[in-house]
Amino acid sequence: MNAENLSVFPAGKPNDAYAEYFTGQSYLAMLSTEQVVIGNVTFVPGCRNHWHIHHADKGGGQILLVTAGRGYYQEWGKEARELKPGDAVAIPAGVKHWHGAAPDSWFQHLAVEVPGEHCRNEWCEPVTGEDYGKLG
Repeated sequence: MNAENLSVFPAGKPNDAYAEYFTGQSYLAMLSTEQVVIGNVTFVPGCRNHWHIHHADKGGGQILLVTAGRGYYQEWGKEARELKPGDAVAIPAGVKHWHGAAPDSWFQHLAVEVPGEHCRNEWCEPVTGEDYGKLG
């Protein structure tokens, strides 16, 4: 399996603009930048983003729509949740979380930015190898 044939959505180009906030290689294809921002994010096996928070004064947050592979989503202080194609995750503004690929699988999701007022991201610490290693 490779990035080009994971799903009907293009994998895009290396996600260099956000590489400092990921452990491992990811790819990004912006599908919409008007009205609702939607990016297709592709993670190589083992890749995950750092803990982060989507802030907004009103509304905001993010919705993940899983399109291919196997991955994980975890909120701060909770157990990680396995994700597979067809899963959806609604992430309210203000919730610290991370998401990414399983160690043995490519992973792809559409990241839908929920419209809101004064939306901004806060990038936090990486997910530790020890914590990530506990996932199946």
